[in-house]
Amino acid sequence: MSEQPATADHARQQLEPAAADGLRAYAAKTRANADQFAAVLEDIAESGLPAVEDCTPWEDLREAHLARLTAQRPAVA
Repeated sequence: MSEQPATADHARQQLEPAAADGLRAYAAKTRANADQFAAVLEDIAESGLPAVEDCTPWEDLREAHLARLTAQRPAVA
């Protein structure tokens, strides 16, 4: 995506206020997630990788995430 503003010869369609607010909220959440990820990477660069005993296996993380997704989705009859 370009960080350049749209040129004057191309009119932009304005969003509804609720849609614009939702987009801003999504941008803020994405920015916060990126900041958190960057902090983890900086910590690893500074301190090294954590001990294996202190880590959660990816399979456990996957199963927990799938369980959260299943709980969010309504059951299909």
